[in-house]
Amino acid sequence: MEEFNANSLDLRGKNFVKHEGVVSNITDRTVTVSLNGNLNCEACNAKAACGVSESNSKEIDVYNITKSLKLDDNVHVVLKKDLALKAVFWAYVFPFILMLTVLLVTSAIFREWIAGLLSIAVLIPYYFILYVLRNSFKKTFKISVLKTI
Repeated sequence: MEEFNANSLDLRGKNFVKHEGVVSNITDRTVTVSLNGNLNCEACNAKAACGVSESNSKEIDVYNITKSLKLDDNVHVVLKKDLALKAVFWAYVFPFILMLTVLLVTSAIFREWIAGLLSIAVLIPYYFILYVLRNSFKKTFKISVLKTI
C-alpha cells in the first residue's frame, strides 16, 4: 500500500480508478476499507464486469505499510486503470474463455451434459491456482490509499 499526498497524484486524470471509502478495521498487516457507492463507476469501461459498481458498500483489504491511518478516516482507494482491466481479465474474461474452450472441445468427444459439467468443473482448478498465486497477484495489483481531508 502506498499513501499519496494530494499534491503527488492527479486523480482527475483517466489513468486511475478511484473509489471513496472509510477505514473500518486496522490490523498490523492490513487496513480494511469500506467502499462507498461511486459515481466514477459510470464513466468506467469495465463497470459491467466489475463488482464494485453494483452495490452500495463493499470492503477491501489493503496491505498496511503506513501507520498513519486511523479508524473512520475518509480515504480514496486508487488503482491504475490498466491494472484494473487486468484484474477484470483474470477474474472474469479468462475463466469465460477457458469454460467456452473446454465446452467446445469436450462436446466433440462427450455427450452434451458431460461437456457442460467438465466446462464448469475446469473452474475449480483455475480458481485454486489463482488462490495459490494470490501473493504474486497482490504484488502485481498494488492498491494505493489516499487519505482525504
